Amino acid sequence: MPSNLLPDLERPSRALVVGASGGVGSAVTKLLAREGFEAVHALSRKGQADEQPGVHAGPIDIEHESSIAAAAEAVREGAPLRLVLVATGLLHDATLQPEKTYRSLDPEFLARSFRVNAIGPALVAKHMLPLLPKHGRSIFAVISARVGSIEDNRLGGWYGYRASKAALNQFVRSLAVELRRQKPEALCVALHPGTVDTALSQPFQGGVESEKLFTSAYAAERLLTVLNGLTATDTGQFFAWDGQRIPF
Repeated sequence: MPSNLLPDLERPSRALVVGASGGVGSAVTKLLAREGFEAVHALSRKGQADEQPGVHAGPIDIEHESSIAAAAEAVREGAPLRLVLVATGLLHDATLQPEKTYRSLDPEFLARSFRVNAIGPALVAKHMLPLLPKHGRSIFAVISARVGSIEDNRLGGWYGYRASKAALNQFVRSLAVELRRQKPEALCVALHPGTVDTALSQPFQGGVESEKLFTSAYAAERLLTVLNGLTATDTGQFFAWDGQRIPF
């Protein structure tokens, strides 16, 4: 099956998506299933994925390292693992919304924001980066958010989400520095998908222009297109859905 979006990743090889049951993660998984990989590992807390040829669902809970380690062990064997995409994120939950003021800061919500948005992806890197091949192009990418850019922060608010995504970006930069020494052809980057019509953004879509509210399918296609256009010299950077680099 010919590859259209990621032709520079050698085949046979495998891809892995963490957060594959979410809007962006599910859409990315569907696209990767058409990309000629030997297998696409679709990992999520639910441990389920849409039935598609070559897609293998499995469980992972990024708030627990033991679950991440078990998931890594489960995908250890097989063709080279050349793509890992972490598509998890927490902006709000059933009881708490993004903070509009420092007076709303809640230590438990802040801690969970960091566990899901920063610590979890970092631990995925800890256990999955060793599985990337030593030679040839490979990619480790995480879904971040433009609001995590410190330089671009002009509105304030959303303290936990902003700070945890900024922490994620710093993890990406440090991971890239170390990974370059071990696997110089590997790419480690953060990605901003734009505002996507998912449960994460749904309560905040009122002020978003219709042309700037993306479907999950469109966002997924754009993210894979961006990844295909990057090289090892772009490692450690933060890129938007349109390929523009976002300052940390």
